[in-house]
Amino acid sequence: MLIGELEAVERGETEILLIEMPPGSAKSTYVNYLFPTWAIARNKGWNVISASHSSELAERWGRRTRNLVSEARPVLGYGLAGDSSAAYRWATTNGCEYYAVGVGVGIMGFRGDLGIIDDPFGSREDAESRRIRDRVWEWYTSDFSSRLKPGARRVIMHQRFHEDDLAGRLVAQLDAIGRPYRRLKVRAESLGRESDPLGRPIGTMLWDDPTGYDYGRFLRDRKSELAGDPRTWQALYQQEPTPDTGDYFKREWLIPVTQLPPKDSLRIYGGSDYAVTAGGGDYTVHAVLGIDPDGNPWVVDLWRKQAAADEWVDAFCDLVIKWKPMGWAEESGQIKSGVGPFLLREMNARNAFVAREQFTPRADKAVMAQSFRGLIATKGLRILADAPYRADLEAEMLKFPAGVHDDQVDALGKIGLLVDKMLSGQGPSAEKPKARDGYSDVHREHEEYDVLTI
Repeated sequence: MLIGELEAVERGETEILLIEMPPGSAKSTYVNYLFPTWAIARNKGWNVISASHSSELAERWGRRTRNLVSEARPVLGYGLAGDSSAAYRWATTNGCEYYAVGVGVGIMGFRGDLGIIDDPFGSREDAESRRIRDRVWEWYTSDFSSRLKPGARRVIMHQRFHEDDLAGRLVAQLDAIGRPYRRLKVRAESLGRESDPLGRPIGTMLWDDPTGYDYGRFLRDRKSELAGDPRTWQALYQQEPTPDTGDYFKREWLIPVTQLPPKDSLRIYGGSDYAVTAGGGDYTVHAVLGIDPDGNPWVVDLWRKQAAADEWVDAFCDLVIKWKPMGWAEESGQIKSGVGPFLLREMNARNAFVAREQFTPRADKAVMAQSFRGLIATKGLRILADAPYRADLEAEMLKFPAGVHDDQVDALGKIGLLVDKMLSGQGPSAEKPKARDGYSDVHREHEEYDVLTI
């Protein structure tokens, strides 16, 4: 797939290609080593600019590519020109030139037909520095772009560290001016066939072949090592960088914990955001929230999948049976879309009983989530540090409401509305006066119990 995208660049079908892939996935081997060598063989007179985050790294790739040209001359049909063979700058016998530079280095006196940027940031620390991000962007716009010929092709390759890094800024710029580009985002772990360019099932690691490179094992080990740092996993391996702190939900509100409190000490509530359009690519989310005696909310369970109704209804019943929630929140419009009777039938068949409360949807998602936001703003939201859903949940919350997905926030937002409704007005009840109508104390106590139950 990557080779196909690069071939489209060489043919001129793609002028700008943005590649986002995790470390160790061989992207530099294909993009910054094999591709320029092959492209020069097919385009007499082409000049190539290859940039990496440091001059030392750029020169290393320049040396490797130069040596490949020398070794593969019979196959390529060209070789190195005798008068120009430095590691960072060399020429070929078919009239091409190659120039390797570090990001930030001036490129005066050279014009490129193909420009390659291979990881413009050397570390997470660099990417998180606003000063360095600004410097990289200024170099890209003032030096790199200005040294490309009209109609030149460019390939920008990234492993993401920050949402405002070069890739993030470039996408925002190209979208704003309406300039076409291709974007290949390959996550280490697939989020499902609908969103994965390789069509991998959800949870499948990239290049998961134990008989070869065994990159899948490496990724599973890294995910385990980063269990306490989901932000790094999301950015570096899933290509979904999240901000240090969100605008709507704050990072300091999200509290990792090592274990949940006893189930019987929690008031349990559930909420769902249903995907009722078959094949629409949307996620169904079932969230289960527990509130402890001190009023602290805990995410005790979460199910999220692009699934047909029969699968998510079955998952819903599983969660109801497991947690026995006091109530379950859902959106009225979704449940009226044909799945309501089916859901009720399955609940009865499996004895998965819970009082379902429907809320009218609002166009403004932030308003719908306001009760949940208020709930966690002072108490925080406790999430198991090693929960498989933690990284995606935190990323979505910190990007809300500007993120691509909001289904998990929608489900939790409905729980916030449900908690507000069920707990509003409750408190110590005042002692009632003796009845004057002949009712006994037993009758009166029973009557009060019925009112509270209703």
